[in-house]
Amino acid sequence: MPTASRKALDLLYDGAAALAALFMLLLLAAVLSSILGREFHFMIPGTDAYAGYFMAASAFLALAHTLRRGEHIRVSLVLSLLPQPWRKRMEIWAGMVSVVLGALLAIFSVRLVMQSLSYNDISTSNDATPLWIPQLSMAIGTVIFFIALLHDLVDTISGKKLASESTAYHE
Repeated sequence: MPTASRKALDLLYDGAAALAALFMLLLLAAVLSSILGREFHFMIPGTDAYAGYFMAASAFLALAHTLRRGEHIRVSLVLSLLPQPWRKRMEIWAGMVSVVLGALLAIFSVRLVMQSLSYNDISTSNDATPLWIPQLSMAIGTVIFFIALLHDLVDTISGKKLASESTAYHE
């Protein structure tokens, strides 16, 4: 993969991670305001719902960055027992399965947003937020995650790395 496109993808993953960090801070603010509200007898409607939305957004937007840094939990014991040619074949097979599953997750996440938008679906909590708004972060996160899975597969096939070698923990 050319260096410019690799840098653009890394920028995409880093941007999504920065957004995930922002949503983590918003989660902290929502939880703190809820705690302070109970302590000082005031209530901000929808705080609990928004804390959930912020938590989901931070998780989905961080997926690609976490994958590319080798921080996802992996079970590499079986791979470490295989001879090198078989290890690479298994890495490619696992990468292809991951890409298919990532594509399905992204497709269904985007479809969920589109359905919520077309049905004018709103939250059942007292905030009455249109659900497509918090679902959008899930859709964006899963699409970027799919791109990262594809990126990893291309790197594995081209011999730039084996996913089992990129993990933080080595046997």
